[in-house]
Amino acid sequence: MKGLEGKVAVVTGGGQGIGRALVLRLAEEGCKVAIFDLSTEAGEETAKLAGSATVKTYQVDVSDYDAVQAAVDAVENDLGPIWALVNNAGWDKVQPFLTTTPDLWDKIIAINLKGNLNTHFAVAGKMAARGGGRIINIASDAARVGTSNEAVYSACKGGLIAFTKSIARELARKGVLANCVCPGPTNTPMMQATLGEGPEAEKWKDAMVRGVPVKRIGEPEDYAGMVALLASDDGSYITGQAISISGGLTMV
Repeated sequence: MKGLEGKVAVVTGGGQGIGRALVLRLAEEGCKVAIFDLSTEAGEETAKLAGSATVKTYQVDVSDYDAVQAAVDAVENDLGPIWALVNNAGWDKVQPFLTTTPDLWDKIIAINLKGNLNTHFAVAGKMAARGGGRIINIASDAARVGTSNEAVYSACKGGLIAFTKSIARELARKGVLANCVCPGPTNTPMMQATLGEGPEAEKWKDAMVRGVPVKRIGEPEDYAGMVALLASDDGSYITGQAISISGGLTMV
């Protein structure tokens, strides 16, 4: 991709799963990458996989406004001005909405929606003041079509898409572009932890595969190319979009 050599990128939740694949691809493209993750161990493991590339881990809870602000300042001090913000951190617990509790809603919202507001607020102003930057939000196809047993998570991701479009309109003239990538079902540690193990989990996975035209669920690496494109000069005429990458599961 054009224009990524030496640029600084922040990837939230970059210690494992989709986030790890995004970190490794951006590092391969020449970016200096900052990982924001609750687990410094996972972040350091990702950094080792990046070899000689510059990848630095910061222990951050994205739902903590002050922690995000401090981490963003640290990144700019350590690595330089942030060019790309990739909001990937997320969490969910799969269960029917009528069996959930307000405490669970609050946790899902804090991580999947408020966390993104925190990172946008900390980074987007700096990008606008410098006259350029890229924001790539990892939403979900659950936001586009709804997903049974993930109602609050789907609501957060739907809100993230709407927020991204609004920010894209506000910041386009400042040279800051914002887009969403919407994965379908993906083979990640979060999915494995969410689904658990046993016959019911396997039954659900089989059902997901049957619903995907290309006959497999996603792998973390399936999203990395699109994120690199949107962060690069090659994506300089794309903003306000929600791009589905789901093997054809949704075609809307």
